[in-house]
Amino acid sequence: MRERCMPQLETLPSSYNTPQLLLDRVARNKPLPVYSVYDPDSETWVSVTAAHYKRLVTDLAKALIANGFEEGSVLAIMAPTSFEWALAEQAAWFAGGISVSIYETSSISQIEWILTDSGASHILTQTPDASDPAAQAVANLPADKAPRHLRMDVANEAGHPATVLYDGVPIGAGLADLMASGRDSAVPDDEVDRRRSRPGLNDPATLVYTSGTVGRPKGCIITHGNISLVAVNLVEHLSEVVGNNGRTALFLPLAHILARAVQHACMYRDITVSHCSPRTVTRDLPKIKPTFLLAVPRIYEKLMAGALAKAESDGKGFIFRRARYVATRRGRAQDLVRRGKPKPRVSPLHAAEYRLYNKLVYPKIREIMGGEVRYSISGASPLFPDLAHFFNAIGLGVLEGYGLTETTAPLTVNMPGKQRVGSVGLPIPGTCVRIADDGEILAKGIGVFAGYWNNPEATEKAFDEDGFFATGDLGELDEDGFLTVTGRKKDIIVTAGGKNVVPGPLEEIVREGRIVSQVVLVGDDKPFVSALVTLDEEELQIWAKAEKVSGVARFSDALNNSRVHEEIQSYINRANATVSRAESIRKFVILEEDFNEDDGTLTPSMKVRRPKVYEQYADTIAEMYRKRK
Repeated sequence: MRERCMPQLETLPSSYNTPQLLLDRVARNKPLPVYSVYDPDSETWVSVTAAHYKRLVTDLAKALIANGFEEGSVLAIMAPTSFEWALAEQAAWFAGGISVSIYETSSISQIEWILTDSGASHILTQTPDASDPAAQAVANLPADKAPRHLRMDVANEAGHPATVLYDGVPIGAGLADLMASGRDSAVPDDEVDRRRSRPGLNDPATLVYTSGTVGRPKGCIITHGNISLVAVNLVEHLSEVVGNNGRTALFLPLAHILARAVQHACMYRDITVSHCSPRTVTRDLPKIKPTFLLAVPRIYEKLMAGALAKAESDGKGFIFRRARYVATRRGRAQDLVRRGKPKPRVSPLHAAEYRLYNKLVYPKIREIMGGEVRYSISGASPLFPDLAHFFNAIGLGVLEGYGLTETTAPLTVNMPGKQRVGSVGLPIPGTCVRIADDGEILAKGIGVFAGYWNNPEATEKAFDEDGFFATGDLGELDEDGFLTVTGRKKDIIVTAGGKNVVPGPLEEIVREGRIVSQVVLVGDDKPFVSALVTLDEEELQIWAKAEKVSGVARFSDALNNSRVHEEIQSYINRANATVSRAESIRKFVILEEDFNEDDGTLTPSMKVRRPKVYEQYADTIAEMYRKRK
């Protein structure tokens, strides 16, 4: 199949905009909270209804207007995922403006570029003091281009001394002061209403800058139509997942469009959203008790590793491994049935084992996620199939999806009853996916962005003559329209022998290794394929203790440890078993440090910047291919 389209389920009038999702929820007048906000002082969660939230948003919108924020202006937001972040973006829209997101880990030069390119007139950050990168970036800009810097404050996982109660809701003191000034200002409600209602579906709502795996980040224009139409169609499409009166916890970066797309879908569906940090997920989920979650593969990998480590520390490592095997086997069987294949025979022993582990082992894993999660959506990068099989079999249905910033995130997604592990599902309603002659995934539909900000040349190059956006990813559509992403077009390795190697699937298998953090294949114009491997330092120590491996007390000791190399080689062997010898990994080297955002080898959304890795480890790569005399 070369193309699959899904009909749009819901339409909206051309005058509709994203704030209207909130107003519609206010009109429904349900007592369900829009948000649940953590109070670090009382260590409790405070409910915020739709009407209450609208009052808070209006106060902040008035404050922005009183501080010179004009219609069509751009508000930059740089803060961790939080209630304050959501409040700031909604206030920008109520004030008739556009938001632009900046990752809190961005460098000074990246902040300068985004502020300059977007033309932001105001910026909200944690604490605009001299040590703040945003403050330094603003100071570096010419006075006529520097945005007005406003203080935000966000409570962190350990609590925050600057958090106060504003209208009964815990909010950073800086933002609370700003909101109080708006409430007491002379800006009338009518002015906010006029500004809020002006934009329509085709007007820009937010600018989201690409991660910039190569070159300077480009600002993607996400319209009110993109966000609103995706929200109303996605929840109808995934009605069984989100359910009625649902709850979710958001810990992915709100600076990325994926978390925000889900957040606004929740606004439409009357779902309660709670924001938390990835570092506090295990503390927060039992209190939040989400009914569904949005996560990235690394979360599932860490959850599995943590559960195994706990079992091993209790002397029950063998039991957990057996329980994992039984569930994974059951998950594979379930997947075959969903594909229309005959149901494999299950022996009475395996059936009894599953029932036993479903009483003794699997509930403990479900409790880690709050005890009420029925489904979770995985995105951003591929999930190892056996992990999906395992979680599906224990009642934590994992539904892989796929999308990009340019598609307002969700482009395709698996659904309950229509799920194929290893695929990223079917197009969401109102979307077409096409496979080009060279295998590139092309997309058209309600979520596809309006173009790149201030960059008409890049916009023109991004679309083909039929109006399809070229994703840069490679993929295949099966006979039923399920999409499988096979790699990145620019990532294809061509060896000296002319063999084309798609690195993603091989890296995915090796990364499943318990002590492995990241893997990058190399081999362009080289005689064979090799791998750069980084270690998960925390998991390394747990593994070493469980396996009685000595001599790795220090991270550096592991680099040349034979048992460590054997463990990694076992996963490389698994990967090699899936390809021909010409595509197999012949050699690997363990790097002395993990990839990170600070040195530019990782994007803020945790994607590897291959060109940067190749550049930074050029000497290491050269040494791998140096012939020995």
